[in-house]
Amino acid sequence: QSTATDLAKLAPDANPKVLQLALEARACAASSMGQSAAPRLAVIDYSYASTKPRLWVFDLEHNKVLFREVVAHGQGTGENMAVHFSNKDKSHQSSLGLFRTADTYTGHNGYSLRMQGLEPGTNDAAMSRAIVMHGAPYVNVKMAQTKGRLGRSWGCPAVRPEIARQVIDSLKNGQMIFSYYPDSNWLAKSPFINCKDKLAKNATATADRRVAAAP
Repeated sequence: QSTATDLAKLAPDANPKVLQLALEARACAASSMGQSAAPRLAVIDYSYASTKPRLWVFDLEHNKVLFREVVAHGQGTGENMAVHFSNKDKSHQSSLGLFRTADTYTGHNGYSLRMQGLEPGTNDAAMSRAIVMHGAPYVNVKMAQTKGRLGRSWGCPAVRPEIARQVIDSLKNGQMIFSYYPDSNWLAKSPFINCKDKLAKNATATADRRVAAAP
C-alpha cells in the first residue's frame, strides 16, 4: 500500500500535504464503513488553476500514478481559479470532500461515473444533483490557453473526452475521489479530516455529557 511519501514521488507537482489528507480521509472512511480501503484513489486539488493538471489517479496497491490530468470545475465555482463550493442544486458549483464512486451509465454527457458524496452538508447531495465524472469537449488545454481558463461544467469534475473512458473505468465501483480546497469551514467539519483527533474529541465530549447528566 502506497504511503504519502510514495504518492509525493509519483506526483511531484501535487501538494504533498493534500496527498496526505487524501490518504487519511480514505483510511478514515474505510474504518467508519467497516470496509477495506479502496485500492484506487483520485485526488483533485481545486487550489490549482484550471489550466494546470490538478487531478491524479493513484493505484495504491501497485504504487502507480495512472493519470495526471486537467479537470473542470463548475461555472459557479470561479473562472480560472476555483473559489466557491456548494452542495446545493442549481448552484452550478463544485463540491469538496470525499466521494465513493458508484456505477457508470451513458447520458447526455456520454459515458459517466456516478459519485456518492460521503460528507453530510458538504457533498451528500451529489447523487441528486447528478454530480458525475464525464468527458467534455470544453476540457481542452489548447482552447484554455486562448481563453485563460478551461471550459466549465455545472459542478461535475469533467475531463478530456480522449481519456474519459479510461479514467472512469479506473475509478468505477467503489473507489474514492478526494476533492480539496483550503476551505477552513470544510476542513474543520469534515468527518474524514484529522478524524482520529475528532473521534477522540467526540468521545471525550460524550463522556463529559454522560457525567454531567448523571444523577
